[in-house]
Amino acid sequence: MSKNTIAALANVSLCSTALDKALHRPNHLPGMIAMYGPSGIGKSFSAAYCANKYQAYYVECKSSWTRKALLHAVLNSMGVMPAKTLPEMTEQACEQLALSGKPLIIDEMDHIVEKKAVEIVRDLYEGSQGTILMIGEERLPAKLKEWERFHNRILDWVPAQLADLSDCKALVSLYSHDVVFTEDLLLEITKKSKGVVRRICVNIEQVRRVAVDAGVEEISLKDWGNRAFYTGEAPSRRLT
Repeated sequence: MSKNTIAALANVSLCSTALDKALHRPNHLPGMIAMYGPSGIGKSFSAAYCANKYQAYYVECKSSWTRKALLHAVLNSMGVMPAKTLPEMTEQACEQLALSGKPLIIDEMDHIVEKKAVEIVRDLYEGSQGTILMIGEERLPAKLKEWERFHNRILDWVPAQLADLSDCKALVSLYSHDVVFTEDLLLEITKKSKGVVRRICVNIEQVRRVAVDAGVEEISLKDWGNRAFYTGEAPSRRLT
């Protein structure tokens, strides 16, 4: 993802500002930050942007991952051949973080919490004193409280925000080069999507296709008429 792809989104700015703050913190301050919020509001977009901008090491965790799998993924993102044992792999990752000065971004951090592998991330931080950005769901801060030694090393908690009209405008400028959306239509899309970036993107494409099929270069809420917007809800089944 190009760092210019979604730079105008609010959560991208929040994430980038927090990561920049951590990278330039005084030596006596901790270097871990956490961005959290509901699914679909642009946290992973923000992480991808920051990974590109700051040349960060980036891993997206899976539900099946063990501590070993996490370390393998981290070392692979660093271009380092993993050693055989967990302690050796941890030392490799710590050394690379310390020497490179690059941040490590861990997306879908909730999977690591659920696997009780949080201490591996703390080991990476303690062994490198580097900068680590964690991305997770809404309850990530509450989940991390179980590990007090980890929780108190967080420099900044960054709550991701629901998308607003400005975000919707930015997304239209990216994904609808051939059709202009009027402001009343953008407001309605934002409202019906309930601030969820993924839903906004789906609605933008639906509206754009209607406009293209109609052969028009601008579309308003009146033009959209009574057509339904995508809300994420499954339609009710009609049984005869």
